[in-house]
Amino acid sequence: MGITADFSHFISGHDRAALPAEVRHQAVRCLVNLAGCTLGGARHEAAQTAWTALRPFMGPPQATLLGRAERTDALHAALINGIASHVLDFDDTHLATLVHPSGPVVAALLALAQHLPISGADLVDAVAVGIEVECRIALGICPAHYDRGWHVTGTVGGLGAAAAAARAMRLDPQRTAWALGTAATQACGLREMFGTMCKSLHPGRAAQAGLMAALAAAAGFTSSLRAIEAPRGFAEVLGEQPDYPAMLAGLGQDWVVMENSFKPYACGLVIHPVIDACLALRAEAVDDPAAIAAVTLDVHPLVLELTGKAEPADGLEGKFSVHHSAAATLNDGYGSARQYSDEAVDDPRNVALRRKVALRPDPAMRKDEARVTVTLAGGGQASRHVEHALGSLQRPMGDADLDAKFLDLAADVLAPGHARRALQACWDAPGLARAADVAEALAAPSQQAR
Repeated sequence: MGITADFSHFISGHDRAALPAEVRHQAVRCLVNLAGCTLGGARHEAAQTAWTALRPFMGPPQATLLGRAERTDALHAALINGIASHVLDFDDTHLATLVHPSGPVVAALLALAQHLPISGADLVDAVAVGIEVECRIALGICPAHYDRGWHVTGTVGGLGAAAAAARAMRLDPQRTAWALGTAATQACGLREMFGTMCKSLHPGRAAQAGLMAALAAAAGFTSSLRAIEAPRGFAEVLGEQPDYPAMLAGLGQDWVVMENSFKPYACGLVIHPVIDACLALRAEAVDDPAAIAAVTLDVHPLVLELTGKAEPADGLEGKFSVHHSAAATLNDGYGSARQYSDEAVDDPRNVALRRKVALRPDPAMRKDEARVTVTLAGGGQASRHVEHALGSLQRPMGDADLDAKFLDLAADVLAPGHARRALQACWDAPGLARAADVAEALAAPSQQAR
């Protein structure tokens, strides 16, 4: 039938009852992780600035802003929550494509669930379907798409959000194809924006565009029925020799969502093996970080390309500085989100140590592999090799790890008891009569938000 039509029939006709239990659980894990990341980013300057700038133009209070007391219209809620979900760079990653799939999908769905009656089971089903479609389209155009400078989360994320919303709204195949096309024609996101507020804008706009596309399609707003594969369509324009068989192989049987991974550290994914190695060195070989004379990082060349900012200007740039991550971890241990604040980047200890960090790109290394060698002032050396970073498919984060991450990220916006109830609401989503209960549980009380 064509790529767009095949995806549309899958989205519309997939049997929810046939969703494998492990896929359903993975979708809930995606929801838990993304909710925590959004809470953690709710008060970030990027989310607050977007809220302040756009507030005069917002509509009725239909939907929750996670981690805040304010509500706004569903489309702006999807935008602001999408920004907050990604601004800490702590959200999930599909390792084969580097797309962060849950932000656009979950932000769109939680806003939609407060506008239309959707059950928790329908929410979880739509999360799985939306991420599945998003990652599969990314598989067909990456790595060339990413290498050309497109931020795949911004470009493909809108199609994932549209697929999820169309699924939750139970649109027929034609209207689902219109939704995909309307999202596809809005696709954008440039890697030049990494290290700025605009990087987090990408999943926010993708969530908003995908939700708008599904709502418009439901009302009869048309688009091309071949938006993905047409000669002037999404994949041909934004990709190079798209791999359409990769998009569709095993669709509905082999679930790509199972290859989604979760971050233990709030920075670029390729930095994670370096942090793992630095944590081990700090625990086993470095008693006094001030006595370190040099730090050598043997890493995949992409680490230098994506995170080679030797002198980050602020916390956002710090997330793309492997130099800062190595220094902050050797100085203070666990690389939590707080290590990527402006204060942490400006900390004189971190400034001094990151200037001793040198990179040696090694094409033979994988993206989730690194070797860190520390030379001490007295001449002694210690080295640690990390074959697979924590959070990779070989060393995945478990449910208890996601719980701890959620509660840590929620600590600044929700009281401990409230945070635990919100976390439980996410895990309980498949059995809830109202998916809106999840979003409402993640709102902050008025006195906290102010």
